[in-house]
Amino acid sequence: MIVSASRRTDLPAFCGRWFEERLEAGFADVVNPFNPKQIRRVSLTAQDVTAFVFWTRDARPFSPVLDRLDRRGDRYYFQFTLTAYGPDLEPGLPARDQRIAAFVALAERLGPERVLWRYDPIILSSRTPPAFHRRAFADLCRALSGHTRRVTISLAEYYRKVDRRLKALEAAGTVFDRQAQARPETLELLAELCELARAHGMRMVSCASKVELTKAGIAAGSCVDGELIRRLWQVDVPAGRDRGQRPACRCSPSRDIGANDTCAHGCLYCYANR
Repeated sequence: MIVSASRRTDLPAFCGRWFEERLEAGFADVVNPFNPKQIRRVSLTAQDVTAFVFWTRDARPFSPVLDRLDRRGDRYYFQFTLTAYGPDLEPGLPARDQRIAAFVALAERLGPERVLWRYDPIILSSRTPPAFHRRAFADLCRALSGHTRRVTISLAEYYRKVDRRLKALEAAGTVFDRQAQARPETLELLAELCELARAHGMRMVSCASKVELTKAGIAAGSCVDGELIRRLWQVDVPAGRDRGQRPACRCSPSRDIGANDTCAHGCLYCYANR
């Protein structure tokens, strides 16, 4: 069993103490975000967990937990989101340079194959046009070169909860391109970013993309990646995709132990916070 920790919150940044307590107990009880009456118990014992996949924007508070996982002999890797939008869209994040330093430190500890970069979501707007992404992505590629082998991208999804949070920026004059996925110039931008990544030794993949990106050189990726786990640790991972995710998602089956509405980063584009 692969344990995802977590798509629903930044568990490494905010929930390290809770996670340690759950490791001690040997399980976590998880509420179905769509039906709060449904609670599933997920084993966290070393014998039941094939690998942990941690999702974060700032893993620094999680260092003591990693010490414990290493002593236990657990297998794990990180999906580390690193973008450059600034406080208007990402009000609760540490400064970008601090997050870059956190990424590099984690990669130096685990190696570049176990810290996967997420440059996502890509928001195209009047304040973040293609030129913004070319510059920001190039800067981050230079900073992370040699510290990761993969970068995952996705285009922003404008859920109703996201639209509500963006109203203040729109009232102040920001225009968000909600049709960016259908524009040829968006594919051109992604092809440029893909070439930048390749020049720095990184393979670019997409996350649950609704549009075909292979023309830009971008293959469909798996964030919870059973093949990566098999290759890193020579363990058996069930084949197939996680049917509980979006139709375009190619992730391996996993159990997520997070909870919506518990992340304090406050990113306006987040799908997991109301």
